[in-house]
Amino acid sequence: MANYANVLSLLEGQTINYSEKIALATKTKFGWKEFSYKGLGLLTRKLAYYLINDLQVKKGERLAFLSESKPEIGACVFASIISGMITVPLDNKLTIYELTSILSDCLPTVLMVSQANIDKALELKKNIESIKTVIIMDEPTYNSSLPCLHTLPDNFDCKWKHRSSKSTALIIYTSGTTGAPKGVEISFKNLLCQLQDLKVPLKMVISRFKDKSNVNVLSILPMNHLFELTIGFLTFLNFGFSVYYAQSLKPKDILSIMQEKKINFMIVVPAFLKLLMMSIQSEIKSMPVAKRAIFNVMFKLAKFMPKKVKRLMFKPIHDKFGGKFLQCISGGAPLDVSVAKFFDRIGIVIYQGYGLTETSPVVSVNTGDMKHMDSVGKPLGSYELKIDENTGELLLRSDCVMKGYYNKPEMTAEVIDKDNWFHTGDIAKIDKENNIYITGRIKNMIVLNGGKKVFPEEVEAVLEKSEFFSEVCVMGSTRTSGSKDGTEEVMAVIVPKDNILEQFKDNDAALNEFVRKEVKTLSTHLTHYKRPNNVVVLKEALPKTTTRKVKRKDVKELVAAL
Repeated sequence: MANYANVLSLLEGQTINYSEKIALATKTKFGWKEFSYKGLGLLTRKLAYYLINDLQVKKGERLAFLSESKPEIGACVFASIISGMITVPLDNKLTIYELTSILSDCLPTVLMVSQANIDKALELKKNIESIKTVIIMDEPTYNSSLPCLHTLPDNFDCKWKHRSSKSTALIIYTSGTTGAPKGVEISFKNLLCQLQDLKVPLKMVISRFKDKSNVNVLSILPMNHLFELTIGFLTFLNFGFSVYYAQSLKPKDILSIMQEKKINFMIVVPAFLKLLMMSIQSEIKSMPVAKRAIFNVMFKLAKFMPKKVKRLMFKPIHDKFGGKFLQCISGGAPLDVSVAKFFDRIGIVIYQGYGLTETSPVVSVNTGDMKHMDSVGKPLGSYELKIDENTGELLLRSDCVMKGYYNKPEMTAEVIDKDNWFHTGDIAKIDKENNIYITGRIKNMIVLNGGKKVFPEEVEAVLEKSEFFSEVCVMGSTRTSGSKDGTEEVMAVIVPKDNILEQFKDNDAALNEFVRKEVKTLSTHLTHYKRPNNVVVLKEALPKTTTRKVKRKDVKELVAAL
């Protein structure tokens, strides 16, 4: 495995290797703000010097950052490591109440913040006594008295504080943070193990690029998530890639960056891919009949063609992506196989990843194997895995598995047993070739009156095939009357597409009837006990996390309030 120094000296080595090459960049209203590997190194050292000498931070103190994705976060993370601090990424979309709950748990002494979040940061400083210093990340405004990263004195000579491989590098707070925040402690050993594991799939990615020394990556995921921090930041910098941050998720803005910067690769969530596919399909539907017929014939023939030929066949689509976009990693939620097949057919490879924050976070990657696209691929090199015979739960053992939950030993013991097996909470199957298939979550499982078990994900996969449904969430609901009072039944919460809502805008009863009929028709593909007994129609988008996962608990509360 790579030695410990690789985390602390990652930037040092890459500064020498790539120097003036762009490391991190973002588009602002004034144009592109770009940091070379050398520039990022200097900004890092300047901040580290300030933390060590001016603020005199002690080893193990926490540095939190509250910001939209931007290059300066890179300097915050590296400077935090150099100065002996623990980095706590925060979701800038959380409320003051939610952030106060998190910060009261980890008690940071330094809060790095973007201009857009200054007011929030100052209010948090009043709420949390441990916060001694708030530092602005981006360029200063003239009316601010706060220290600013860019205007700190140009002192670059700082002595790095030694850290053991077992010490904590990051505390990542997962969703559902109010009340009893759950901070995942990621050690340097965890990060090193993950970086080493990811070399294999990333080398496969690079092998498909013509110019392997000049790979441009577009980042659209928030940097408070470990998926983005580990892969989109540390791993990509380790390979010498140039990472560009998008400040807007509007398709036209993303396509603009892809065209301008000739993007080769992206990390995405399945919801984004589905949106992209639907926008392409919408354009195809608006084509003249003859052109549409030609496209459909080519789409069928493409199944038998090599990737290079597919890209020529669908050149107009690839030109919209900038002409260099070859592949992407999808993670954070299950990938719809039909979406993967669509992109494969037009010549774009999707690597589906699986993991959890607690596993630093990647466990496995499907390296574009269409034969097993319903699988999340084979485990990375460091992982041992097995299936619990009684529950079907996937258990893992690896140096990538977290130290534990911050200040919560009892909660940690619930998921990491005495033999160091981490209990994922996911129901899975493993085939003879060691491919992993995730079939559901234990905590989402619906247990019916007769003891039958239903996994919502299985029912959702069927209902999501409807051309009339925008979103689907399946969960258990408790009967409150009759002979089955107190027992669970299957409930489907449906958000129809806009055109359906428009069609029935003045008749809720007809809308409900239409949706129920569609659910009933699709449910014939399921065994009888898995079919929804209760169907709830909502007209607003379902509540989601920043990685576009539906918040089942919030949906349940929403339905209960109706």
